[in-house]
Amino acid sequence: MASEDIAKLQETLAKTQVARGQLSFKGKSLKLNSTEDAKDLIKEIEDFDKLEALRLEGNTVGMEAAQVFAKALEKKSELKCCHWSNMFTGRLRSEIPQSLISLGEGLITAGAQLVELDLSDNAFRPDGVQGFDALFKSSKGAVAMAETLKTLQQVEVINFGDCLVCSKGAVAIADAIHGGLPKVKELNLSFSEIKRDAALAVAEAMADKAELEKLDLNGNTLGEGCEQLQEMLDGFNTAKVLASLMQGEKSATPSQKSLDPNPGGPAPVLSSPLPVQVYTFLAFPSPEKLLHLGPKSSVLLAQQIDTSNPEKVVSAFLKVSSVFKDEATDAIDALMKKAFSSSSFNSTTFLTRLLVHMGLLKSEDKVKAIANLYGLLMVLNHMVQQGYFPKAFTLESCCFAHNNMLQMVSKV
Repeated sequence: MASEDIAKLQETLAKTQVARGQLSFKGKSLKLNSTEDAKDLIKEIEDFDKLEALRLEGNTVGMEAAQVFAKALEKKSELKCCHWSNMFTGRLRSEIPQSLISLGEGLITAGAQLVELDLSDNAFRPDGVQGFDALFKSSKGAVAMAETLKTLQQVEVINFGDCLVCSKGAVAIADAIHGGLPKVKELNLSFSEIKRDAALAVAEAMADKAELEKLDLNGNTLGEGCEQLQEMLDGFNTAKVLASLMQGEKSATPSQKSLDPNPGGPAPVLSSPLPVQVYTFLAFPSPEKLLHLGPKSSVLLAQQIDTSNPEKVVSAFLKVSSVFKDEATDAIDALMKKAFSSSSFNSTTFLTRLLVHMGLLKSEDKVKAIANLYGLLMVLNHMVQQGYFPKAFTLESCCFAHNNMLQMVSKV
């Protein structure tokens, strides 16, 4: 760095605000690329006793600088608030996830019990969200809340507003906090290019957050999802936490549609949105949700699945079988009877994809095999005995080989 830059940095450090455990470099417009660029800030962090809040807003941090910041944070176990908005201006999109991973690893090593994490105004898109995946799932300073998902337990405020996390990133966030973060009070995903289904997944993930005060999804492309979102939160008795939905959410109005420059063109094909209860079951299956669908659950599920798409049928099949109960077999019967009777349904593709998900066939897609096959096997056992199941897929055509196999198994 030039001598005048060093002088400027020293002057900046002299003005650094220190109050009640807070160290602030907010709005200093520092360009921190290397270890050398960041060394004076790092010393401030290392020398700060009982650091509880670190403000880095309005500076730009590169990968190398992020690594040394992370190293300094490893010894700051009392850190509670990270104000890191607008921190990656001018950085390549490919740099940001690695920088976030480094910072997240520093917090994990420290065992920091974060209360507030502000990453707003960082346009890091879905890849950047994945950078903090390890932090949200860290086992240090966390308790397993739902099966294999481990999350930090003290976070109260998460701000990803205007970060362009998009639908993929929003779903990743929903997966990370589902069943955890019991103390969260605010989640901000405003102006992040999130679409309806992802927004509903986020809302579903917040269902058990008793202390939730605000869920901000303003400025996203929700369309008819606005009403579904409201209905879903009504069902959780948390509708009051939803922030105003005023910008970007609505679909085109009739007057806007009349301005179509190509009125003679083919009309767009509109798919009916899933009923809220059906959607919530398919997003996060559970026996309770299946029962909550009522006596018409099998019909509702079958009506909403596009049987011309084998992968969607497989997905629904797996989700229903994962909560194996008597009601599950009814739903499977309705779904598969509809599928197998449809001329557009590719039975071979369906069964092949099912075997891939069971781990019995390899796939170029690198599909992760289901860990627990109990419910799936029970449902399959039921399905193959039903009249709608194609006889071409039974073992009657190769009974000799079937009998030989059974004899061999009995001898083992």
